[in-house]
Amino acid sequence: MGDSTESRGSTDRKDYIDEKNLQHDSEVSLSDDIVVEPVITTVISPSGKEIQIDMQHADEAFRMAKEAENLVVTPEEDRRLCWKIDLCMFPLMCLIYAVQFMDKIATSSAAVMGLRQDLKMKGDQYSWVGSAFYFGYLFMNLGPVQLIFQKSLYMSKMLAIFIIVWGLILTCHAAPSVNYAAFIALRVLLGCAESVVTPCFTIITAQYWRSHEQFARISIWFGMNGLGSIILNSMAYGIYIHRESYAIKAWRLLFVIVGVITIFLGVLIFLWIPDDPSKARFLNEREKLMVVHRIKDNQQGFGNHEIKWYQIKEALTDVRTWLYFAFTVSSNIPNGGISNFISILFNTNFGYDIPQTLLMGIPTGAVEVVGCPLFGILAVWAARKRIPIWEHRLTWAIFAAVLALIASCMLGFAHHSKGARLGGAYLWYISPVSFICVLSNISANSSGYTKKWTVSSINLVAYAAANLAGPQTFIAKQAPDYQGAKIAMVVCYACMIVILSILLFINARENKRRDKIQAERGDPGEEENLAFADCTDFENPYFRYTL
Repeated sequence: MGDSTESRGSTDRKDYIDEKNLQHDSEVSLSDDIVVEPVITTVISPSGKEIQIDMQHADEAFRMAKEAENLVVTPEEDRRLCWKIDLCMFPLMCLIYAVQFMDKIATSSAAVMGLRQDLKMKGDQYSWVGSAFYFGYLFMNLGPVQLIFQKSLYMSKMLAIFIIVWGLILTCHAAPSVNYAAFIALRVLLGCAESVVTPCFTIITAQYWRSHEQFARISIWFGMNGLGSIILNSMAYGIYIHRESYAIKAWRLLFVIVGVITIFLGVLIFLWIPDDPSKARFLNEREKLMVVHRIKDNQQGFGNHEIKWYQIKEALTDVRTWLYFAFTVSSNIPNGGISNFISILFNTNFGYDIPQTLLMGIPTGAVEVVGCPLFGILAVWAARKRIPIWEHRLTWAIFAAVLALIASCMLGFAHHSKGARLGGAYLWYISPVSFICVLSNISANSSGYTKKWTVSSINLVAYAAANLAGPQTFIAKQAPDYQGAKIAMVVCYACMIVILSILLFINARENKRRDKIQAERGDPGEEENLAFADCTDFENPYFRYTL
């Protein structure tokens, strides 16, 4: 399916190149004593089409790649560099991801601390509090995020500004004048501001780490959702038991504290996280070239600030894009519901009082903060040992989806065992491993900077729409059991297993096809720096999909 798309898109690619080079060609005058390097490179795509690559409009890393051509890097040097990047980038990235999850679930804790009563919520109005956030998230990922961040030369600076703005919005949740309508409006605005974190972190991960390293890194920073849950629930418990000591309601104070923490971290992001590796103050010049050298095997670079419309078209006609979309809908309908209703379930369905409810939320974070990175580390270990089947990260995603299905069945149908239902509620927090895998697949397998942003944006539109729908499966008249929501979770996780299996199959089949084509053509050696030509995965004959 992907190959026929590429055939149809080859004319678009040529038109794009002709348009971009028209002015360039008219301005260049040649004389006998001047040698001009050709800016057009021709390659034969996996479908046999001749693709012209305009190196004038290549990846931002192309210039540095020319300098790094003769660079010799020992395995020891590369390991030291990888550790240095991890230590310099990861602490802030992990803290930001923890805080953004605290922002999302703060309403769940606030709901049992008096939010619903103080804002006079009735019926399904609280469900719309959870959904409202994702209206903003959905709107931003329909286009604005890609346009702002792909065109910007200062991606991390823009990210920091968005983080500071969302911190300010969060503190406004505590304003005494806030009523239900104003609270819903603030949740929409918060969704707009927070929508940039996951796509930006996915791009940053692709800029620094090799494809086989990305799953473990994304597992770690995404797993910090669990750390956020631990901190938020501990904070909410401490605030609630001392609620008589404050001049404002406990749930309002919770929003103020989390908002101020967010603003502080946004300032740190602005000051420390580089816009791309070439601007990293913690790397010397040789180390910057080493980053380019180490990511060359990804067949991707730092990025390109031109919106290339043929790559958008390719993303829209790539079957993988829509498998990601279907998977994300299936995985995040349950996520949207549980994130907003877990405290209410502990309170009403399990029968815990408010302080116990806040404490019972802490183990959910512990499961996620340990489980998600552990799965990522195990996947890396299995890949190094080349253990059949388990060397593929998609296998781990399917395994996590099976565990999530079992957890949903325990939570939904173990009516006569409170312990089994509680075990299911905690085991469910392994489910993000599957979504992490899809994020790492988008990072590693969507080549071409415009295409990567487009696929990521479409995936996050699905994420927003599913999380928007999730709280609506918790119907007020079905309280306290919410059986309809639990059945929806079981159905969604069954669909996830099928979708991930299809994705694994088509990627493995395409890699075998490309290996066969390369063997038939012979291997003339990889085109110099083609990895940094901003080619898509359909165009690049040397590209192989990560399984």
